[in-house]
Order: sequence, then structure tokens, then C-alpha cells
Amino acid sequence: MTINENDESLGRRRFLTIAVSALAGAGVVGVATPLVKYWNPSEKAKTAAAPVTFDFSKLEKGAMVTVEWQGKPVWILRRTQQNLELLSMDTHREKLRDPDSSVNQQPDYAKNEHRSLDPEYLIVVGICTHLGCVPLYEKNGRADVANALFFCPCHGSKFDLAGRVYKNVPAPTNLIIPPYQFVGDKQVRIGIDANTLI
Repeated sequence: MTINENDESLGRRRFLTIAVSALAGAGVVGVATPLVKYWNPSEKAKTAAAPVTFDFSKLEKGAMVTVEWQGKPVWILRRTQQNLELLSMDTHREKLRDPDSSVNQQPDYAKNEHRSLDPEYLIVVGICTHLGCVPLYEKNGRADVANALFFCPCHGSKFDLAGRVYKNVPAPTNLIIPPYQFVGDKQVRIGIDANTLI
């Protein structure tokens, strides 16, 4: 074997090493790219987790609207004076399982008898805490409850207009109050805590 053959053999080895390394690198990039895309949230997921802003300026007293936040229905209810008076009555509070919202299902600023920042507006996740059905807004009450309430048609759970659960129904806890803040005097932003500055 001559020196030239050794040089030629060494050159081929270098070429093969570089070619195989480049091919392996391309394979790693080809496999990693879909994995990285998989780990990053989709645009739909980013949108679903984003805060939702709603203009409630045209919402009449006693009316309710539903907006979607994180794939869940969130109710915005403008309560009447009669609704608010009922929430604090002792005779009404006696019918509730957790009238003081002892179970932590709301931000600190909603730990009051009306469970909201502004007594006139209730903002609550509209999903029953029993098995996840969506209760109905009964503006005129039902045969067994004379005043307005939320009634779950799946298993009969009842909630007052502060989202507090009545006694002797399947739902174990009050409805959940999401984090929210008022933006000016006409809009609410759901998904951002009232104490957060933007």
C-alpha cells in the first residue's frame, strides 16, 4: 500500500463521516420539528385561554348573556334591586348550603353576599358543580322556589342569583366565580383578576 492509497482512503472516510453526520443531523431536525410544534399550543388553544372582553352597557336589569371563556359558558347577569334584596335576607340564607361562600370558589374580592365586584352584576361560570351540566336561568322562579334562580335540569340542583347552592340538592358547592375586572364603566374582562394591572 502506498502513501497515495492511504490518503485516498482517509479522504473517503472523512467524506463518509461528514455525509453520515449531515444525514443524521437532518434526521434529528426532521423528527424534532413536529415534536416542538406538538408541544406548542395551537392558535385555537391560545385564543381559548385568552381573556374575553364583553360590553354590558346594553344589558337590561334582570337580563343575562352567556359568553365563552376557556371553552366554558360564563354568565353575565344584571340583577334587579329585588334580586339583591333577596340575597341578604336571613330567610333566604337559611335555605343555602354555603351562604358565606366558605368553600374557596371565587376570588377574594367576590367573597361577599352578592359574590361580585359590583352587586348589580353577577359573573359566574355556568356549569353545575355536580356533574357539569349547564343550569337554566329561571327568571320567574319555579314551583318550589318563588324567586329567580339557576336550575339544573339534569339532576335538579338549584342555585340562587349569587350562584350559591341550595340545601338538599346533588350539587355539593356553589358555582365558580372566574377572575374578572371591569374596564371602564361599560366592559368586563373575564380571565384577568381585578387586582391585576394591565
